[in-house]
Order: sequence, then structure tokens, then C-alpha cells
Amino acid sequence: MERVYSESTSPLARRATTAALSGPRANLAARPAMTDWNPALYMKFEEERTRAAHDLLAQVPLAAARLVYDLGCGPGGGAELLLRRFPEAKVVGVDTSEAMLAHARARAPSATFVNQDIADWTPEAPPDLIFANAALHFLPDHATLFPRLFSFLAKGGCLAAQMPSAVSEASHAAMRMVAADGPWARRLVPIAKTRPVIGAIEDYYEWLRAAGAAVQMWMTVYIHAFDGTQAIVDWFAGSGLRPFLEPLDENEQARFLALYRETLEEAYPRRSDGKTLLAYPRFFIVATR
Repeated sequence: MERVYSESTSPLARRATTAALSGPRANLAARPAMTDWNPALYMKFEEERTRAAHDLLAQVPLAAARLVYDLGCGPGGGAELLLRRFPEAKVVGVDTSEAMLAHARARAPSATFVNQDIADWTPEAPPDLIFANAALHFLPDHATLFPRLFSFLAKGGCLAAQMPSAVSEASHAAMRMVAADGPWARRLVPIAKTRPVIGAIEDYYEWLRAAGAAVQMWMTVYIHAFDGTQAIVDWFAGSGLRPFLEPLDENEQARFLALYRETLEEAYPRRSDGKTLLAYPRFFIVATR
């Protein structure tokens, strides 16, 4: 099996890694606090982002559920899916973004939404399903995190998680390159170094098997046909680019995004119909108690 997050051998990824490693060492204490998410920007690509949630939920082997948690619930799309699948369940969405939670409450009023960090979250009672679509990759120490989440489940319960696995893609290599090459390098290179990364496929299998789980895992590469590289910039500006943009002022952000787009032009050429194709790998785990 391949490692889920292994460094790409593409020239773009090699240049980005070399530049990042030559910068200053990481200083977690110096990292600025993140401002709130932008729901409108995130939801611009809701159809593409929700597709993985559909695919993850389709593999959950539960006929019914009483208590379901949606970790990193965002603007409420996952809660809608969960309520549709388990109409009798109490669905609780957990997120730290008040902007996202406001959208979620309006979108899925029959669910409950709470502002809490997944890192120190504990359920009110053993849930039948813990659902985490594109959320857990933001947290460190998965060797502890995944068994801890699994331990909360009721007998017969399920932990279902999906995490992007795109660090070796040209899109992410370009982030690291622009971060390391610009006048903001001293601020941004430590962020590139300290971003949580997911482990090897084998690791998740062993961690969860040791906790007593029956484990399913798979990888899917989604191919998104976007209208040019600006759409790719917008896709990541609403998610993966946020840690790089937070320390920058408005002018620096504009310059960073312009350089990022220029870097993407080479890696993502327009196709014959004018579309630009973004390959986006995702790693899925369904662990049943």
C-alpha cells in the first residue's frame, strides 16, 4: 500500500518542498488565530464538496440510528443527508465556525448544532454514528484521535470519516512554493511545516483494529471540471489556503492568490472545451464496533 500523504516526485512538488525546508523553523506559538470561515465561498462548490459525503454515507452499514454526530458539520449539508437517511435520529452538528453554524441551523432546523472543537469533544451519550466528512485532517495525532472517537460509539455503532489526500497534488505543491518564495516566507513557511498531515493507510487500519473495529477503507480520486484556474483558486481559498492567507493583510492576500493562480496555469492547462480538470483524491474510513 502507498502512504496516503507521501511527497510527490513531480518537479513542482520537489521545488515546493525544497523551498519550504530551507525556510525558518516552525514556531507554533507565533501562528495567528484563525478568523471565521466564509460559508458563501465554501458553498460555491457545494455539489462537488457534498459528493464525497454521499459516497461515505452510502457505505455506513446501519439500518437505523438514534443518535448521530456530524463532526465539522460546516454549513449543514451533511446534516441534511443524515436526517434524510435516519429520520428518527437526533442529529447533532459540531463545528467551531459560528458563520457555518448559522447557515446549518437555517438549513437543517430539525438538527441540533453546537460550537465545539473536535479536539476536546465528547458525546452526551454513546452515538450510533460519528460522521466526519472532510474534517479530521485538520487535527493532529490521529493515532490517539481515531481510537478515542471510536471508543465513544454504542455497541454496533460506526465511525465514518473522509479526509482529502491531496498534499502531493500540484495544487498543494503550488501552495508551498508560493508560501516559500514570497516576501511572506518567514511567516508562512512555519505554517506549511506544521499543518497536520494524515498517516499511512496501514496506520489507520492498525489503530482501529487494535480498538476492536471492523474496518473498511478506500480511496477515490474525484475529477472536477472547473472553468479555468481561477475556479481552483476559489476552491482552495474557501478551505486549504486559509492557513496561508490568515497572516497576510488584504494586499498581500491578493498578491498571494495572484501568484498561486500563475503557478497553477502550468499544472492545470485548459482542455479542448475550455475546462480545467482538478484531480482531488480522498481517503475514506468506515469503522464498525
